[in-house]
Amino acid sequence: MLIPSVDLMGGKIVQLVQGKRKVLEFDDFEVWASRFSTFPLVQLIDLDAAMGRGSNSDLIEFFVKRLPCQVGGGIRSLATAREMLDLGAQRVILGSALIQDGKINIDFAKQLASGLGESKLVFGIDAQGGKVAIRGWREITAISPLQMIQALDPFCCAFLYTHIDTEGLMTGLPLEAVRPLRQATSKQLIVAGGVATFKEIEHLDQLGVDAVVGMALYSGRLTLPVTIPISK
Repeated sequence: MLIPSVDLMGGKIVQLVQGKRKVLEFDDFEVWASRFSTFPLVQLIDLDAAMGRGSNSDLIEFFVKRLPCQVGGGIRSLATAREMLDLGAQRVILGSALIQDGKINIDFAKQLASGLGESKLVFGIDAQGGKVAIRGWREITAISPLQMIQALDPFCCAFLYTHIDTEGLMTGLPLEAVRPLRQATSKQLIVAGGVATFKEIEHLDQLGVDAVVGMALYSGRLTLPVTIPISK
């Protein structure tokens, strides 16, 4: 499945390279909402909230009322997660909050699953150099993506793996980073980070992995409507 990504920063849709350099921005929200309206799932990320420097709450509300979204960015409490679901998000994505004092916070994962239900939870695993990055990718931990999946598998319905090393570069996401993660869980596995061609999306689909695409869609490298199935 191809999942379009809508990244929000400063009141606009943006695309960053490796979470740092902004290369594209858009404010034609109705246009993109219309273009993504046929997809069964859209990924909506508040980058300002993820980095702890504000929020794009109005835009979050705009998109969740128009599109089936999984929402992430700055969700670090059960209360905030519930607010996003009440607003209209289908699922919420949590990442940084699952690591505390350099360790995987299993107790918090249990609390989330108990309070919201596993079906509403996507656990985000952002990795650079093979280690999990948190707090807007500004802090690298000693934890591997595989360790995260093994510890948190009972408490969510899906994992979102972002390969920071290739994110935004449109050079492709290395399958060798994905295969062990796919083998480690029976839950839905979604990957992001440099996915740029339909052939790559097909290869991931053959592995049972769904692909988030951002830069390639917004730059026109991939055009809609797609020529491959967008839903299973």
